[in-house]
Amino acid sequence: MNAVIKKVAYTLTHAPDCLVHGGTTQTTERIVAPDSEYLQKLPNHLQKYEDVVNYAPNQTYIGGMTPSDLHDVAEPWYKNPVQKQRFAKFGEIMPQQELYALIDICDSFELVLLEEGFSAGLRIAMQSHPIIGKRDDILGRLKKGFEIAQIEDLVKNHGAEGLYQDHKLIGCVKKAHNIDENLSSHIILENLISKATAVLSVLHLMDNCDIALDEIQMIIDCSEEAVGDMNQRGGGNLAKSVAEIVGFTSATGSDIRAFCAAPTHSLITAASMVKAGTYKHVVVAAGGSVAKLGMNGKDHVKKDMPALEDVIGGFAVLISENDGVSPEILNEAIGWHSVGSGSAPQKVTEALVSTPLEKLGLKIIDVDKFSAEMQNPDVTKPAGAGDVPDANFKMIGALAVMRGEMARTDIPDFLKKHGMPGFAPTQGHIPSGVPFLGFAREQIMAGDITRAMIIGKGSLFLGRMTNLFDGASFVVQKNSGATSSSGVSEEQVRSLIAESLRDFAKGLLAE
Repeated sequence: MNAVIKKVAYTLTHAPDCLVHGGTTQTTERIVAPDSEYLQKLPNHLQKYEDVVNYAPNQTYIGGMTPSDLHDVAEPWYKNPVQKQRFAKFGEIMPQQELYALIDICDSFELVLLEEGFSAGLRIAMQSHPIIGKRDDILGRLKKGFEIAQIEDLVKNHGAEGLYQDHKLIGCVKKAHNIDENLSSHIILENLISKATAVLSVLHLMDNCDIALDEIQMIIDCSEEAVGDMNQRGGGNLAKSVAEIVGFTSATGSDIRAFCAAPTHSLITAASMVKAGTYKHVVVAAGGSVAKLGMNGKDHVKKDMPALEDVIGGFAVLISENDGVSPEILNEAIGWHSVGSGSAPQKVTEALVSTPLEKLGLKIIDVDKFSAEMQNPDVTKPAGAGDVPDANFKMIGALAVMRGEMARTDIPDFLKKHGMPGFAPTQGHIPSGVPFLGFAREQIMAGDITRAMIIGKGSLFLGRMTNLFDGASFVVQKNSGATSSSGVSEEQVRSLIAESLRDFAKGLLAE
């Protein structure tokens, strides 16, 4: 039986000071042009937390709005705020100061120092958090604060990475080794924030879940950070470190890295593990990337826009054995971009869309919703990258026309019916297909749609090891019932086998 999507969670964390001090666009600018006009203007383009909460794409990501609701909001969305709340059905938008509390909680080597007054305020804030506040084991990991003089000395003289709130130094992350660049304070901070934002998403996933923490047997982390030291750069295992904080005491874990395609590869892997009976419950999770904060900041500031790339994304998905109710991941219809597929857009779309659907005897138009590269166009269009989701849907529609499934004049209706506006932050792996999975599960279970296709793509050439492109896809479909292909349940099969063995044993005794 196919594995099912039991639950999905999404979180965002506002991180404006992390954008200024940690995003690669800004860190690079401080090296090549420290007195640039961009760096001088950037602080005036940072959003307030309330702006981030009331930003329609952010609300769509955490489930406060649907993609259909977002479609009805006039663009550009940053000029048309909605009145929403911090928490929604899939997760939350956490303020930056509480992110600092989370990295303190996730710090296992006494590398995070927070100023004593700031730290005391965080303890009160975390105690009132609706999920973390119920977990004494997690709250107990918060350390006591430190004097600001000690923090200032570590940042100025000992290579520590500063932590800032409203442009004021309130803490730091120490380097974990004197000469190992892989354990520098900057890399440690990136990894801690990826870990912390994954933890936040998994905590939301497991809150009010009918699967207990100790029933989770495997966790896969599919973020983009490389955790390791000089002897095993990128060795991992971020997944198991997340499991430790969350309380998955019975779980093992491992990381899957494949650039933006990693979430799709990971979900296919998890579904295959569960279908094979290796594990009953697998969590796939990812935290976000500090490096990608403010990637397009120069274009946003130049066009007198807010610096919209100021949130760190995270998600978590629970893949479980078939319960007869939840939507299934169809292992028999997996798409992948093979080494020999080539990088032409048509070939990529065929490999990821039409080829797997042919295995099911389906047409492209039989898929109710497609989700691929769900980047927010408010962010990408001012930077000259266009509307990425719309471009993907047009390519899928064009392929349907080429295959004779619909007329060219049907493409506008196809885009409206089978596509959706992009609403995910541009954090690489975060927008890659998975943001719609929570809505897909709900809509399938409500009977609004029958199936959806999740598509992940990856730019492997960024690592300078190959010029190859990458991609993978899978179909999520209405549950066909927890039965075998013959229409006989597993319990019935076990009963029939036991009865046959008893009859066989009686026959032997009779002889």
